[in-house]
Amino acid sequence: MSAELTDIEADRLWNFPGGIHPPERKELSSGTPLSSLPAAGDYRVPVKQHNGEPGEVCVQIGQQVLAGEPLTKPGMANGLPVHAPTSGTITAIGPARIAHPSGLADLVISIRADGEDNFCELYPVPDYQQLSRTELLDRLRDAGIAGLGGAGFPTDRKLALQRPLDYLIINGVECEPYITADDRLMQEHAAEIVRGTEILLYIAGCSKALIAIEANKPAAIEAFKPLLADHPTIKLRIIPVKYPSGGEKQLIQILTGREVPSRGLPIDIGLVMHNVGTAFAVQDAVDHGRPLIQRVVTVTGENVRKPGNYWVRLGTPVERLLKRCDYAPEPQQPVIMGGPMMGFTLPDLTVPVVKITNCILLPASSELAPAQQEMPCIRCGACSDVCPAELLPQQLQWLAKAKDYDGLEEQNLFDCIECGACAYVCPSEIPLVHYYRKAKAEIRNIARDKASAEIARERFEARQQRLEREKAERLERHRQAAEAREKAQAQAVKAGGDNPQDAVQAAIARAKARKAAQAAAATKAGDKNDGKNDGKSTGDSE
Repeated sequence: MSAELTDIEADRLWNFPGGIHPPERKELSSGTPLSSLPAAGDYRVPVKQHNGEPGEVCVQIGQQVLAGEPLTKPGMANGLPVHAPTSGTITAIGPARIAHPSGLADLVISIRADGEDNFCELYPVPDYQQLSRTELLDRLRDAGIAGLGGAGFPTDRKLALQRPLDYLIINGVECEPYITADDRLMQEHAAEIVRGTEILLYIAGCSKALIAIEANKPAAIEAFKPLLADHPTIKLRIIPVKYPSGGEKQLIQILTGREVPSRGLPIDIGLVMHNVGTAFAVQDAVDHGRPLIQRVVTVTGENVRKPGNYWVRLGTPVERLLKRCDYAPEPQQPVIMGGPMMGFTLPDLTVPVVKITNCILLPASSELAPAQQEMPCIRCGACSDVCPAELLPQQLQWLAKAKDYDGLEEQNLFDCIECGACAYVCPSEIPLVHYYRKAKAEIRNIARDKASAEIARERFEARQQRLEREKAERLERHRQAAEAREKAQAQAVKAGGDNPQDAVQAAIARAKARKAAQAAAATKAGDKNDGKNDGKSTGDSE
């Protein structure tokens, strides 16, 4: 065993650069047990709830569906399916507003619940080790499981990468203020998470796992300790409190001392990471056959009378969830999906809960200071000091304002995890993350347009090549026909003798004979007709 692996096994922890310590405010919701949200009358299920291409719609308006029944299928682009959150009738399939910072519309399937909540037939696996790795990956894909920590990357695709692994990491850090969804899930369902970890280890072909929990979650830590005594391949790691220690690259650096390369993936350094919610969903899909149709959502903030954590069916409108929690909005009340650092303000409350929705925050005006007027940068360097990715936030902002996309690429803009630490410490109230998100979106659009143009160019060139090929083939056929005619003429000349004039004279003679025969036939036909006409005239005169 290498010295590095020895240190990891010895429970050594490393650190990552930067980071901040904002007020946690987790006590608002962490002490309330999980409860289920009552069924809604209508559900709006976005077709795309993961990182990647959407699935293909496989239902139609007016169709009756059961809870857990697929509404889409993966299709050729390996998109994840979404499932009916309850039994009911498909009432609409079309664009509607979704939970996204842009506030734009996307394809949504609307369902009117019938109140019965009847499930489709489920197919649990009694012993997952009797299935092959490929069969289990197919089950995770068909269950629609994506990373529930926020990125929404399809779990089956992450596990399908074929590379040697040193550790599977289960992320239960949940470092962002206010959010306690993972905390309550770990407190109440630690055994299911450990079971899901075992399944993930089997699928990944890995022998060791680390479950990481931040030190401010003592109840969750205590829930795991007795369980892991019977699982020597799974180790518990307690992480110091610092934001954003729950970021994928940052947590890897804390646990192993390894750094994920720029634009790289954890698997490039022998690691793979999943959220505790994902581990629970994997266990639920394999052991019980249930697809991903619900998740734990934290509802918190001083303007909520019943803060807590709730099992919420995917597709539930946010307004339905807030009514259950008895919220008391202020004038111009912001409703934030996500936490105060990485979340975004919802355009309205009709947007649905989706797979990556971990929190709905309704802060009072005294909790979160309202956004102030942006002022010029004073070049204090505070943003650089706290950046966990060791970027230059000030430089990135200037380049983003100038739309210098090549410069942004050179400055590794896409290494930014949008944690918001830079904006949190900025004395000039510059919304740095806003600039980064906008620049990333524009770069992606440019790349998409460039890819489309490249495809169009390739199609044009392929068409030109096809036309040239067809032209060459046509000319070749003409050449071969000409050669055949010349060959036939040569044979005719040979048959007529050595003198070409003899062949010509023979052809003329044949033509004259044919013409004379035709004239004789015409004359004979005329004489016959004249005889008939004479007889007819005689009869008439009598």
